[in-house]
Amino acid sequence: MADKKKVAVIGAGMVGMATASYLQRDGHEVVVIDPQPPGQGASFGNAGCFNPSSVVPVATPDTWKNIPKYLSDPLGPLRIRWSYLPTLAPWLIRLVRSGTPERIEAQARALKMILGPCLETLLPLARNAGAEDLVARNGILIAYRAQTSWDADASAWAIRKRNGIRWEELNADELRQFDPGLSRDFTRGRLVPDNGHCLDPGGLVAAMAEAVQRDGGIFLRRRAIGFTLNGGKLSAVQTPEGEVAADAAVIATGAHSKPLAAQLGDAVPLETERGYHAMLRSPEVMPRVPTTDSEGKFVATPMANGLRFAGTVELAGLQAEPDWRRAEILLQQASKLYPALAQSYTDDRYTMWMGHRPSLPDSLPVIGPSSRSRDVLYAFGHGHVGMTGGPYTGKIIADLISGRPAPIDLTPFRVTRF
Repeated sequence: MADKKKVAVIGAGMVGMATASYLQRDGHEVVVIDPQPPGQGASFGNAGCFNPSSVVPVATPDTWKNIPKYLSDPLGPLRIRWSYLPTLAPWLIRLVRSGTPERIEAQARALKMILGPCLETLLPLARNAGAEDLVARNGILIAYRAQTSWDADASAWAIRKRNGIRWEELNADELRQFDPGLSRDFTRGRLVPDNGHCLDPGGLVAAMAEAVQRDGGIFLRRRAIGFTLNGGKLSAVQTPEGEVAADAAVIATGAHSKPLAAQLGDAVPLETERGYHAMLRSPEVMPRVPTTDSEGKFVATPMANGLRFAGTVELAGLQAEPDWRRAEILLQQASKLYPALAQSYTDDRYTMWMGHRPSLPDSLPVIGPSSRSRDVLYAFGHGHVGMTGGPYTGKIIADLISGRPAPIDLTPFRVTRF
């Protein structure tokens, strides 16, 4: 193993905290740099699912056919704002090109490598943080109303099957038995027993951060703006408040990673898939497990402080104001999933949130060294699967910094693929 190092982990979300935790297990000194408290951003507001089954890439062979619909329906499951289209166009072209059958199969195999070990790499960190009770391992449910929806998903489930994902198929009666509160409009379902979920995503990451600090880690509420390199060797991370000395650094800043990568010679086509959630306090009914409405493309996740409805995608960049109708419509659709839920709620019963998923057009994150310095490593771009892919990504990065070979082939995740 290489000598112990001082490592700057830039970003205090799930990926950053898993990385910091595994680095400490190898004896490295860790300093975390983030202007926000740990567990904010996408790590706070996601659907809270740990889904090793999420190996199906976003792009399909038919993605290009749907772009007009994405532009015309402001409240659809996927929306593109017209004003952002000129900026987004190069990313969209890459997205369409990544949706060939051959590339989809390769992307799915790569996703399986980093998503499959999620729970086995997360649980030791959760135990160390005293937060194991926030991780549930009782599966997720995908519910279907119509045969057409079932058939439309067939190719995605075939990809999962080829990648070793197992599930149980439920008919209408079995759905009722599994979750009596589910609407009787649903006629079929798929239960994925090896998936899990988090009862408080932000709380879990915050607990992991407290454990990192307890074990000697330093947290700086600063914004990283650059790097001090000498012949490719890192000596410091630059912040507006001054330099932070470091022997190695990890960029795990999610959707905000693009400018830092550019300083290291890497033009990464990183976009934000803006996601929304509505959090309902004291719901009239609680799902047995996270339950996806296959037509509505949203998830209802039971959590410690209420019921979260999360999902949809909006492509509008980092700066545009939220369109809160996209969160409100999740509440409106909720009673169609669980009829015992009210048709509407007073403002004191729910909260809304919008955040930024870091998305690359081939649905794969960037993991590994930067072009200008092997001392600075990338760990960003996980899209919809940051909570699932974060723990194993952190272990991979710790292996690399500690001088061990990567436990998987990192070729699909290399930054030079662009």
